Amino acid sequence: MPNPFPEDFLWGGAVAANQVEGAYNLDGKGLSTADVVKYCPPGERQSLEQLLSMTRPELEDAIRDSDSGNYPKRRGIDFYHRYKEDIALFAEMGFKVFRLSISWPRIFPKGDEAVPNEAGLRFYDDVFDELRKYNIEPLVTISHYEMPVHLVTEYNGWESRQLVDLFVRYAETVFSRYRDKVKYWLTFNEINCTLKAPFLGAGILMEGKTNEKQVAFQALHHQFVASALAVKRGREINPQFKIGCMLARKLLYPYSCHPGDVLKAQAENQMAQFCSDVQVRGYYPSYIRRHWEQQGVKIDMLTGDEAVLRDNLVDFLSFSYYMSSAVSTDESLTDTTEGNLSTGLKNPFLQASDWGWQIDPIGLRVVLKEMHDRYQIPLFVVENGLGAVDTVEADGTVRDDYRIEYLAQHIGQMAEAIADGVELMGYTSWGCIDLISASTSEMRKRYGYIYVDQDDEGNGTLQRIRKSSFYWYQKVIASGGADLNNN
Repeated sequence: MPNPFPEDFLWGGAVAANQVEGAYNLDGKGLSTADVVKYCPPGERQSLEQLLSMTRPELEDAIRDSDSGNYPKRRGIDFYHRYKEDIALFAEMGFKVFRLSISWPRIFPKGDEAVPNEAGLRFYDDVFDELRKYNIEPLVTISHYEMPVHLVTEYNGWESRQLVDLFVRYAETVFSRYRDKVKYWLTFNEINCTLKAPFLGAGILMEGKTNEKQVAFQALHHQFVASALAVKRGREINPQFKIGCMLARKLLYPYSCHPGDVLKAQAENQMAQFCSDVQVRGYYPSYIRRHWEQQGVKIDMLTGDEAVLRDNLVDFLSFSYYMSSAVSTDESLTDTTEGNLSTGLKNPFLQASDWGWQIDPIGLRVVLKEMHDRYQIPLFVVENGLGAVDTVEADGTVRDDYRIEYLAQHIGQMAEAIADGVELMGYTSWGCIDLISASTSEMRKRYGYIYVDQDDEGNGTLQRIRKSSFYWYQKVIASGGADLNNN
């Protein structure tokens, strides 16, 4: 098959501010929701849901605990001071695009100030200028699992309608400041995860809430309106902006060909895409309205909300894809596996990563084809990668052939999807440099092409080491995706 990747395909990698920057208390930055998440050793972990939630006493303890305790996202990998070194390594690989996020509390430390923090704005000016030196396009997420913790304690996060105006002011600020430096924007990272992880996705404390689905769906409505208003304002500031939404896209298979399993898988895949239905099509689909009725959910909408959603659609749809799992109506099936902020039944036809995430490259092709058929707008794979334990050999090398195999298989399936007719803008593999895990706050769960010498406790030199995958990805980009061989 001839190489199907277009010449202007955006090859690169992705990170998030709260997982790499560190410097959590420097230059006026406020405390974020990521800064209050403690490291939990594997032996002490309970369910994934408990790991991602937060109680008010836990939050208050973390806010007071400013100088002790292991809060890995407070230190990140020190990208704040090492961004020039790291960007030079990305350029050496040949990146065309670098996905990063802006830390909301670095710009508005409490989130509800009238005037932004100039030192925070200058930092991102410097980062974007450094990227421009190497002709690397920034792809900027405005809200990536990080918000000022003051907005949690004062408003209970996105449960409050007041956050709409606060977010739009923040978006206007960064749109205006970087109007000539950034072309590609995303409003919310994995917006659908607000339903599965309300604290992580929306800064919500659920204690005392009698209908948690009501709270989560109402928060999502506020985020939808805020995103649409940000799209509107962004286009006014610079009509050349390309503004997308971002979805966590996990594929669910029916465990068997039993019609009940097929119907359940269809329903769960619909739910996985309902956020993009709203942001791409501009209205709430009928199936979600039935779901609300069944769950006792009544969304409080202001006059004009539906028009705002309808009139301010995104330019492209981006998503993360790591794995798939299966679902069944058979309650006797209990062999489950973890995934990206979710669990599901094990698929007997798939292998899994060190963290139990099932490896399914063909599933990416399935998702790409289904989403392109559904929406008919450009797609962008902005997260995909393999979390694994890497070892520095005696000779100082890191040989991660397992990662190369994973990525090569997924890129190969992207090529097939493009040949099938899918319009795909680009690919930014997740964690292009080792970073702190979003869900578990681990360092040993590594995704990068670049090894960072730091352990779960924060010990290490922070030295950057090129892994085998670094040179492989360099070759992939140089060949425009034609050469995926590991040799």
